Amino acid sequence: MEKIKQNAIVKMIGFNRCVLLLVLVLMYVIFSLLVPGFAGMARIMSILNYVYFLGFLSLGVTFVIATGGIDFSIGPVMFCCGLISGYSMLNKGVPAPLALLLSILIGLIFGTVNGYLVAYWTVPPFIVSMASMNIAKGVAAVYTKTQSVSWPLSTDPVYGWIRNLVSFNGFPVGLVIFLIAAAICLIVLNNTKAGRYILCLGSNREAVRLSGVDTKKWEMLAYMICGLLVGIAAIFFVSAYTTVQPGYGDQYNNEAIAGCVMGGTSMVGGLASIGGTVIGVFIISLLQEGILALGFAKDVQLIVTGLIVIVVVYLDVMARRRKN
Repeated sequence: MEKIKQNAIVKMIGFNRCVLLLVLVLMYVIFSLLVPGFAGMARIMSILNYVYFLGFLSLGVTFVIATGGIDFSIGPVMFCCGLISGYSMLNKGVPAPLALLLSILIGLIFGTVNGYLVAYWTVPPFIVSMASMNIAKGVAAVYTKTQSVSWPLSTDPVYGWIRNLVSFNGFPVGLVIFLIAAAICLIVLNNTKAGRYILCLGSNREAVRLSGVDTKKWEMLAYMICGLLVGIAAIFFVSAYTTVQPGYGDQYNNEAIAGCVMGGTSMVGGLASIGGTVIGVFIISLLQEGILALGFAKDVQLIVTGLIVIVVVYLDVMARRRKN
């Protein structure tokens, strides 16, 4: 085992991330053997469609969890962004580019408010995110008059170009955009002052505060980054799945957090891995596609995701105890 850990490639990628990559490959092989045609391009594109929006959600919540916080509103806020921006475009005459910007702006507003309440009003993150979740559902329902919103298909002569954000002539454009975004998040978290302070907040907040750092500003920034990425996630969700319904989105909270924590981000903060989050998102997306391909209901996937969260958090707690 030690020889493997000392391997140059393993050290460069990281042992934990290598294990996750191995799990991802094994899962893909197992599902391909169990389900005829699973290795086909149609299944791969379906998995990628799930990766895009879930990936942006997971990248965003990685910053929040790194501070020692949590955000359970990301799924409903994503739906709120998709509903309001789509309804504005289709019923209010808002141009499509502005509607996409509106989606990002709404996500940023929610992230800013969440961050302000947590950082400056010291409201517990759990309470803030629960309140934001309900507010997001309510605002979207009121604005759209409780109607679902169906974004235009690729054949639409005016708005069809939005679909190109996910796939253009079979090329997975969304994957390129997602990986670029992940690379930017990696740089921000590991190579900037903001990222270092965000991580320090999770490891020893009081020491950071006593050193003269404005901890409230950096904690709020983490939630703002999360909100920004949630707004982008909404764009990829509607580009891939078309219809958005009021009152939904909760199911994606656990999946995003599972992908994040599975990738090596500690639930108590201070430790985060953007690369691990990316691999974790692929595992969760592959898992949900595989479970559905095997003929099980969506409910089974929710159960499995919940169990994954429990196991991963338990392992994280045990690892920290051993370290201490």
